[in-house]
Amino acid sequence: MANVKNVKRWFVVHKWTSLICTLFLLMLCLTGLPLVFYHEIEELQGKTHTAPPMPESTPPASLDDIIRAGQQERPNDVVRYVYWDEEEPNLVILNMADSVNAPPDVYKLVVLDARTAKVLQAPPPDKGFLYIMLKLHTDMFAGIIGKLFLGLMGLLFVAAIVSGVMLYGPIMRRFNFGMIRRDRSTRLRWLDMHNLLGIVTLAWALVVGITGVINTLSDVMLVMWQSGQLAEMVAPYKDKPPVTGELSSLESAIRTSRAAAPGMQPSLVAFPGTPFTSQHHYAVFMKGTTPLTSRLVKPAMIDAQSGALTDMRSMPWYVNTLFIAEPLHFGDYGGLPLKILWALFDIATIVVLISGLYLWFARRKASEARINRILQSEAVTQAALLN
Repeated sequence: MANVKNVKRWFVVHKWTSLICTLFLLMLCLTGLPLVFYHEIEELQGKTHTAPPMPESTPPASLDDIIRAGQQERPNDVVRYVYWDEEEPNLVILNMADSVNAPPDVYKLVVLDARTAKVLQAPPPDKGFLYIMLKLHTDMFAGIIGKLFLGLMGLLFVAAIVSGVMLYGPIMRRFNFGMIRRDRSTRLRWLDMHNLLGIVTLAWALVVGITGVINTLSDVMLVMWQSGQLAEMVAPYKDKPPVTGELSSLESAIRTSRAAAPGMQPSLVAFPGTPFTSQHHYAVFMKGTTPLTSRLVKPAMIDAQSGALTDMRSMPWYVNTLFIAEPLHFGDYGGLPLKILWALFDIATIVVLISGLYLWFARRKASEARINRILQSEAVTQAALLN
């Protein structure tokens, strides 16, 4: 009896968590499918940046020359971030805007050759198909509220998975694994398919669901890092006026950061006044060179006037968790084969979600039909008694 009660409880949990989150999960799976192949689609659209061929021994240009070239390209804008393309190490990309306080999604990109400091192109911010898919997938164009809402849907999805596993064991004890009752009703065939695909995609769905929830907390984690570690690192500058005038050499700041973190390389530089640093520092984010350490960064705080290193620390555990979760969510660890596997699991999950909706509607329709039969039977009985 206790086992029956437990099954009923898990059924209620599975039904309601699934019903609440299914439509949003469908949207996330459909928008996530093209995002798995983001780089490949950009290549087909001709939007990827490529550096012209040169001898491998060609030395890199000074970053100061690169910054000057970018400012000449856009004389009315300021540089907010400098970053290096993972796929094209010979490119340097400048994120520029009319001020350092401009909204994060208001920017212009300037792509330069890292060896010649020549501007290759200044593409407009992407507003096409992939941009729409990414915004729908991350926050539904609703900012942090949309992110947190999708995080809640992700938690419900994880609860639906766990409750589904708790139901699968007791129900499937009487059947063979993978059984689909083709000789029974359409609803039972879809139920078997739903159960089979659900258990096959179990591990993948848990990984994607949990990492998705972690990704929705990125803004929260940024605030935690800003008010915690970053505030500690720049505390000696708290009462100093913001840096004005010409900044110290960025090339020198990179050399100082490399010396402080041997075996690491820069991935991003945040200029003074941007959210990832203070009003007084370059923040040079250094990363490792192995598949795992390349996802973990260590910020070096460089005084933007003197060029001196003032602090350098490993990121807190929650930020590192976010950095590891982001690529894992889209299968961006093992190249194209892993992306294809991710896409297949995504498609299977779409079938699970659609079949779950079908089963709910079919069950409800069957219940209504059963109630109607009972009512009709009672009406016939009452009419017979009256006659």
